[in-house]
Amino acid sequence: MSNPLLERHTLPPFSRIEPAHVEPAIRQLIERNKQRIDELLASTDEYSWDNLLQPIEELDDELSSAWSPVSHLNSVRNSDALREAYNACLPLLSDYGTWTGQHSGLCAAYQQIADSEDFNALDTAKRKAIEHALRDFRLAGVALPPDKKKQYGELRQRLSRLGSTFGENVLDATNAWSKQVTREELEGLPETALASARHAATQAGHEGYLINLEFPSLSPVLNYCDNRALREEVYTANCTRASEQGPHAGQWDNSDLIVEILELRTELAKLLGFDNYAELSLATKMADSPDSVVEFLQQLAAQSLPQAEAEFRELVDFAKEQSELSSLESWDISYYSEKLRQKQYQVSQEDIRPYLPADKVLLGLFEVVRRLYGVEVREVETFDNYHPSVKLFELLRDNEVVARFYLDLYARAQKRGGAWMDSCRVRRLANDSLQIPVAYLVCNFTAPVDDKPALLTHTELTTLFHEFGHGLHHMLTRQTVAAVSGINGVAWDAVELPSQFLENWCWEREALAFISGHWETGEPLPEALLDKLLAARNFQSGMMMVRQLEFSLFDFRLHQEWGSGSFDSVQGLIDEVRQLVGVITPPPFNRFQNGFSHIFAGGYAAGYYSYKWAEVLSADAFSRFEEEGIFNAATGADFRKEVLEVGGSREPMDVFVAFRGREPSIEPLLRHCGITG
Repeated sequence: MSNPLLERHTLPPFSRIEPAHVEPAIRQLIERNKQRIDELLASTDEYSWDNLLQPIEELDDELSSAWSPVSHLNSVRNSDALREAYNACLPLLSDYGTWTGQHSGLCAAYQQIADSEDFNALDTAKRKAIEHALRDFRLAGVALPPDKKKQYGELRQRLSRLGSTFGENVLDATNAWSKQVTREELEGLPETALASARHAATQAGHEGYLINLEFPSLSPVLNYCDNRALREEVYTANCTRASEQGPHAGQWDNSDLIVEILELRTELAKLLGFDNYAELSLATKMADSPDSVVEFLQQLAAQSLPQAEAEFRELVDFAKEQSELSSLESWDISYYSEKLRQKQYQVSQEDIRPYLPADKVLLGLFEVVRRLYGVEVREVETFDNYHPSVKLFELLRDNEVVARFYLDLYARAQKRGGAWMDSCRVRRLANDSLQIPVAYLVCNFTAPVDDKPALLTHTELTTLFHEFGHGLHHMLTRQTVAAVSGINGVAWDAVELPSQFLENWCWEREALAFISGHWETGEPLPEALLDKLLAARNFQSGMMMVRQLEFSLFDFRLHQEWGSGSFDSVQGLIDEVRQLVGVITPPPFNRFQNGFSHIFAGGYAAGYYSYKWAEVLSADAFSRFEEEGIFNAATGADFRKEVLEVGGSREPMDVFVAFRGREPSIEPLLRHCGITG
């Protein structure tokens, strides 16, 4: 049987990939790579980029090209068979990472190249790749004695499996809950949400309406549904996913996994000579110490909390005026916040939605990118696809294709929630020819229903721009060394800079004039509605800021203080953090942490602060456009050259200073958020 994962393709052959192909291909490629690396090391005593590092890059790119579509399909078209095949490969990949990271002969070869007279003759990207590799050898325990190396490998393998199981539990718990309801029970919901609920019921073979925990269904219920009991039921189902609480209590419960993950991460950090996992996490980040991260978060909290408290008092008072509520509960907050926003600004997300049809928004996004960076976007009509709604595009510069990206916009069953960008192919030189980068861009918006196009909220618009910013970082790189190409090698707390940066154009009149267009008439967002949208931009911005700080401090302290005795449980710590920086006290059954996939199933462990850290960078970077013109071509060219093109080949502070001319300031972020405290 031919195995498509063992063939070289420009783009993944999705239609030919079967679960049965996965483990044999990955196992074969790993064994081939290990044998070939040992052969390369044995073939000479004088190592160089050309005779060792370039061939290894080629080997690892082949493995990555095979694994990438498997990992992607596991996230966007999950099935029992694929999940089993995916999970069977995690220990193989973990072992391979440990084998290479702890290979003393390979490490010595890298060190020999770094110490050689030829090192300084290498270009910046190659030198940086070697420096990163030597750091990563140390962080993989290359200097540990054999028994400790074995312990490291076992820890890494177990953590990989636990992270995957955590994410699977969240997905299964999300898919498990739905509720058949009547039109009367959904009173207050906008027509777009009602149409989606009606469509969902039809698809499931039910009468009436069906709601679930996917964001396009969840959000309208919490924001607009007049039925308080239903809001409470939906809120409860959502905030107790994968826990010992709620309607599926004990099923897919992540509680024990969280504790084991934290125990193993702490053990891993101490094995490598760090006091805690937060220190290990920062070894590859821009922030220089745990204290600097905590100080940064506390500084933001000190400036934001007074405003957040005032905003919450205003919301409580408003809710009392509007109803007979004795207390404002968590399932009331979004509902009354939306009513307060409409009272103060006469605008809601639903008012904006008709002016943001997905196809028009995409054309607007592509025009923003053309004006800023001089690149065109062209759709590819025919390609090997994995779902009918997914599109493929090419990025062109001077009529030359420089990158491609898949766009998967809509929520559906068996697709992981949230939004993300991932690498499909990385830009690199392969046998004297250029491999162009390919990205996956994934969102979970409401799909088109009947003859009506998909209509985005302004929040979804910023999400799309955010992910496309990540995509541009990957696709506009000029690097040809895989280890520092695109987002590779970029410090995790700087990687959000290009994504958050691009969101700014969602708030600019000049941009919204061509990003928006009514789905029936084509009319751009009316001036009066735009004025209201911009006036409401910083509505409850203090509350939103402290909410993110709550997540960031919880994550960082959890990994910095685990096992120290400073808190008695995971729940105890999040309760303590909420007392310090929060304004909302969720009900005792809330188990937010059990669904916090960013830190337990993703790459943000002791790194969730990166969103705020990079937001400082992005706001300050955008302030140069505010000074010089938001579509100033020279400024855009500078950002492309100094930020997007360099990938991980330079230190992130050097990258920022090269564009901005100085180190970052926190003031533009506070100004953009309307925080004056």
